Amino acid sequence: MGEEYNWRKAIIMKKIHILVEGQTEETFVKRVFLPYFGNKLYCNPVIARTKKVKSGLIFKGGITSYEKVKNDIIRLLLDSSVCIVTTMIDYYGFSSMVPFKDKIQGHICFDRVASLENLFQKDINSPRFIPYLQLHEFESLVFVSPEEIGKAFNNMRKVNEIAEIKRKFNSTEEINDNPNTIPSKRLSNLFPSYQKTLHGPLITNRIGLNAIRKECKHFNLWLEKLENL
Repeated sequence: MGEEYNWRKAIIMKKIHILVEGQTEETFVKRVFLPYFGNKLYCNPVIARTKKVKSGLIFKGGITSYEKVKNDIIRLLLDSSVCIVTTMIDYYGFSSMVPFKDKIQGHICFDRVASLENLFQKDINSPRFIPYLQLHEFESLVFVSPEEIGKAFNNMRKVNEIAEIKRKFNSTEEINDNPNTIPSKRLSNLFPSYQKTLHGPLITNRIGLNAIRKECKHFNLWLEKLENL
């Protein structure tokens, strides 16, 4: 549905740009966000730029520096047709590259991500910018449903292992920010055939935004901001 969205309908509703980290998030916005918001909000995913060479060719996907992200946001804000510009970037990698990382405060992950988003917003300094950083990465949303993960890989025997990982945390957004234990690493260890761009959007689409919102409070706060535009 998202892939075939009609731009004629889009012009009569509020439109936003979502600067996304890569193809996974782009597909997620197209397949899950667009049908969910229906005729109320048109969400346009824009993949972050990584570099531009002399020939004019632009490479996209992945966050390589804060300055590149900032330049993308400023460029998107120049579009007067959108009511806001927002982001869907992983907190895990982004938090280590911002120039104001020493100012991030908080003892728990939810406080730290809120602190970083506030610093990010102040630095961009635009009332039309609403930052959102995914705790800790996109795969935290996938962990909402161990059953749907098992179904996606046709392997229900590992559902209990996935559920056990989930039970160790109050929410899937809290699955820790360690290179060996981040959500994507846990999934690839359980399912070597896991492909972020394929399985991530597929599973989250099957789970549905309502179920994800119930378990992921930081993600839900972002959607509430979008709904209140």
